[in-house]
Amino acid sequence: MAGVLGISLSGLLAAQQALETTGHNIANVNTDGYSRQRVDMAPKESQFSGDGFVGQGVTASISRVYDKLVSDQLVSSTSTFSESAIFSGLATQVDNLVSNKSTNLSPALTSFFNAANDVANDPTSLPVRQIMIAKADSIAQKFNLMSNQLEDISKQTNVHISNTVDEINAYAQNIAYLNDKISLKYSRSNTGQLPNDLMDQRDLLISKIAEKVNVSSLPQTDGGVNVFMANGQSLVLGKNASSVSVNITGSDGTDIVIDMDGLDITQQISSGELSGIIKFKEQMLNPAQQNIGLLAAGVAVKINEIHQAGFDLQGNPGQDLFSINAPQVVPSSNNVGVISVNYDAASMNQLMPSDYQLSYDGVQFSLTRLTDNTVTTFQSQPPTTIDGPGFKIDASDTTLSAGDTFLIQPTLKAAGTFKSIITDPLMIAASSSLNQLPGDNQNALTMANAGNLSFLLNGRTTFNDLNGNFIAQIGSQTNAAKINDAAQEALFNAAKTTKESFSGVNLDEEAANLIKYKQSYEAAAQAISVSNSLFDTLIQATRS
Repeated sequence: MAGVLGISLSGLLAAQQALETTGHNIANVNTDGYSRQRVDMAPKESQFSGDGFVGQGVTASISRVYDKLVSDQLVSSTSTFSESAIFSGLATQVDNLVSNKSTNLSPALTSFFNAANDVANDPTSLPVRQIMIAKADSIAQKFNLMSNQLEDISKQTNVHISNTVDEINAYAQNIAYLNDKISLKYSRSNTGQLPNDLMDQRDLLISKIAEKVNVSSLPQTDGGVNVFMANGQSLVLGKNASSVSVNITGSDGTDIVIDMDGLDITQQISSGELSGIIKFKEQMLNPAQQNIGLLAAGVAVKINEIHQAGFDLQGNPGQDLFSINAPQVVPSSNNVGVISVNYDAASMNQLMPSDYQLSYDGVQFSLTRLTDNTVTTFQSQPPTTIDGPGFKIDASDTTLSAGDTFLIQPTLKAAGTFKSIITDPLMIAASSSLNQLPGDNQNALTMANAGNLSFLLNGRTTFNDLNGNFIAQIGSQTNAAKINDAAQEALFNAAKTTKESFSGVNLDEEAANLIKYKQSYEAAAQAISVSNSLFDTLIQATRS
């Protein structure tokens, strides 16, 4: 009779475990990252008797419904979708900025050249000249606004990168903590059971990291998991977490280095928000700043060149109509000598939207265009003047030494320094000859026609064409980013649905389980009652 009682008790306890697990599933139906749990039942080892093997009841163990392949697919899709989503969002910001009527440069440029043409039509009219000055101011304001907006986006992305790295470190520390906790509980378990809820929490943290950067995981025999990011760099090993840091340098904040324990892993980051932001800055934001700067430098230098060739209403030679800072020079920290750089109107058509690096090896200078690594060498030594593409380099400092390097940025910050400097309408140099004042309009006509000159990019592009091509390029990139984002979102949702259908809680199924396990519990309880009755009958029989 004791065997019947024991068997019935095992069934009762198994049914109770199943009911508790079902209730736990129902309670966590909306818990993020929760994997459905189930009770796995198996018969206890039977015992041999003279009449055969007699069953000993049931054993029950709780496991989570989990598949690593499905989970890894979701982690991978999360990283890819996060990258495309943030790139698309940031690209849309730039697209809205450059194509917006209130910030678009094309109307301002067209209005300025039209105003110059109006001056040519009536060169002695002060009101017409004043309008031309106002249109010049409008160009400056548009360049400054565009530059400031792009700079703000750059600063925002830099803050996002720093915050993302901090989040990765926090998640990694929590995973290491959970690894330690899970391993400890596993070592104390006599049945080899793992703490399912803690493992779900850890998997959720891995998914959170996957939103930020591409990661992979490898389970360990002690219940822990090792987490790797980029191309195999260990982020978490057991209960130890590595530290990720970011170094954002350069005057423009575009030099981004992601570092893990002293190792530069920037180029190994291939997905996640970090990758999306870095790609956005490299592929869209930096080129946008460079192109706007090229346009600003081209307008300032070319219009100033034309204006200086004319004469104003007072017979004075024309002065600069616009001002723009000289190209920015960033010396290497261990340089000995110095250089200075200024725009060169004669070669302005050769200027490209790019940064340049000047290196001196003690024998010759090398000028590298950083967008495509095109190198031009100059077989000269200090003191010398180097004719660059659109700028002249003054290398007259005799202390220049081998190993000195300089980053030259002729276009990156140019739009932000663009200014209109003439305020007196009398100073508009509309005349081309001192002897033909005041009715001569030839210089004003030359300025008006400058908008149609194929002046930039080796004489292939006008001012308006450059701006139009730039806007079209931004629009094309943004559209491609949106299409890619939609595709990645669909893949992410499919992976998420697969994971939820496999590991998620189905309330209808759990409700059916409640009825099933309730009946099992009641039947086991009835079996115990029968066993107890039989035992009482046996006791009464021995007393009689």
